[in-house]
Amino acid sequence: MKNSNQLSANAFQMNGRMPLRQAIPLGLQHVLAMFVGNLTPLIIITGACGLAGGEFAELQLHLFQNAMLVAGLVTLLQLFSVGPVGGNVPIIMGTSSGFIGVFQSITQTMGGGILAYGAIIGASLIGGLFEIVVGFFIKPLRKFFPSVVTGTVVLSIGLSLISVGINSFGGGNAAKDFGSAENLLLALFVLAMILFFKHGTKGFTSSSSILLGIVCGYIAAFIMGFILPTTGVTADGTEYTKSWVLNWQKVADAAWFELPKIMPVKPVFDLRAILPVMIMFIVTAVETVGDISGVMEGGLGREATDKELSGGVICDGIGSSFAALFGVLPNTSFSQNVGLVAMTKVVNRFALSTGAIFLILCGLCPKLGAIVSIMPQSVLGGAAVMMFSSIVISGVQLITKEPLTGKNLSIVAVALGVGYGMGANTGILANTPQAVQLIFGGSGIVPAALVAILLNIILPKDKPVTAKTEDSSAEE
Repeated sequence: MKNSNQLSANAFQMNGRMPLRQAIPLGLQHVLAMFVGNLTPLIIITGACGLAGGEFAELQLHLFQNAMLVAGLVTLLQLFSVGPVGGNVPIIMGTSSGFIGVFQSITQTMGGGILAYGAIIGASLIGGLFEIVVGFFIKPLRKFFPSVVTGTVVLSIGLSLISVGINSFGGGNAAKDFGSAENLLLALFVLAMILFFKHGTKGFTSSSSILLGIVCGYIAAFIMGFILPTTGVTADGTEYTKSWVLNWQKVADAAWFELPKIMPVKPVFDLRAILPVMIMFIVTAVETVGDISGVMEGGLGREATDKELSGGVICDGIGSSFAALFGVLPNTSFSQNVGLVAMTKVVNRFALSTGAIFLILCGLCPKLGAIVSIMPQSVLGGAAVMMFSSIVISGVQLITKEPLTGKNLSIVAVALGVGYGMGANTGILANTPQAVQLIFGGSGIVPAALVAILLNIILPKDKPVTAKTEDSSAEE
C-alpha cells in the first residue's frame, strides 16, 4: 500500500512517462481549477452582447463546447510545441479574462448584438496574428523583462486573482445567497481538506490535494442537499435555488457526443474593435511572460529561457486566432494553473496533457463538461484562494532572485502602489479618455506591468546593499 501511494519522481520533472493512474488525476485537477474560469469570459461577453438566451441560447452552448475543445488543443501545443510554436512548458491554456473590460467597452460602442460579437471575434483573429509577431521578437526584448519586472507582473496577477478566489469562496457575487453560512462553511471545508491531504499525507495524495479537496466538496454539497433547505426567498419574496446545490438535471440533459461547429459567428473587421484589442494583446504577451516565468520559478526553481518565452507567446497568438475561428474569445496561459504548479511542484508535461485531453473530450462530450460545470462556486473558491496566493509567493521569489537594490525596490513599490492600485480601483480613471480606460481599467496587471517596464528602462542602475557590506561597515 505504501508503494501504491508513492508519487513517481517524474512528476517533478517536465519530461518522462508517469503511470496513467497517477497522471490522470494530476491532470484532472488542473481542469477543475480552470474550468469555470475558461467559460466565465464567454458568459459575461455573450450576456453583454445579448446572446445569452432566446434565439441565441443554442449558439451560446456551442461556444461553450468550442471553448473547452480549443483550450485542450492549444494546451497540447503549448506543452509539446511544433517548431517555434509552443514553449514546452507546464502551462494550461484557456479563454482569457484579461480582455473582458475591453470587450465590454466595444460592446457598448457598437450597440451589442451579433454584430458586436462578430467584431470582437474579428479583432481577436487579427490580434492573435499580431501577438505571433511579438513572440518572435521576445529575445531582443528580453532585456526589458528582468526578474524584478516579471516578478512584479506575476505578483500583480496573484493579487488580482485573490479577489476572484474570495468571490467564489462566498458562492459568487451574482448568487442570491452570496456569503451565506452554507457557502462559507462549504468553502472552508474544501480548504481544510486540501490542507489535510497536502500536509497530512505523502506522495500521490499530497500532490493531488486540490483534486481530492474538490471531490470532497462535491460529496459535501451532495449530502447538504438532503439535510438542508435547497431554496431560499429574496427580500421581495422571490424563491431561488441556493448556489451550492448540484444541478444534476443539467448533466442528464447534456448530450453524450456532439461535433463542434467551425465559425459559428461570422468575423467582422471594425477598427473600433481592432485597435484596443491589439493593445491588449501586447499586455497579454507581457502577462504570458509573467506566467511562464512564474511557473518555471515556482515549479522548477529557475528562470524561463528565451526559447520558452518566445514559443509560449507565439502559441498564445496562434491559439487566440485559432479560437476566433471557433467563435471563442482569445486563448492565453491560465494563471490559476500557474498557482497550482507552484503549490504542488508537479511539472510533468505528460500528466498535464491528460488534463488537456479531458478538455478535448469535454468539447466532444457535453455530458462530461456538464459534470464539471455544475461545481458550486464555493467549492472552487475553497481551492482557489490557496492556489492564487501561491502565485503571489512565486512573484515574491522572482523579485528577490536579484539583490533588492534601491532601483528594484522603487520598481516594485511604484508598480504596485500606482500601477496596480489604479488598475484595481478604476473609478480614479473615470474622467480620463476612453482609450486610457480601455488599457488601464479593469485589471491591475496591465498598469503594473507597464509601470515596471518603464521604470526599469529610465531609472539608473545602483549597487546592491548586501549583508556583507553592512557587516563590514559595522566592524569599522
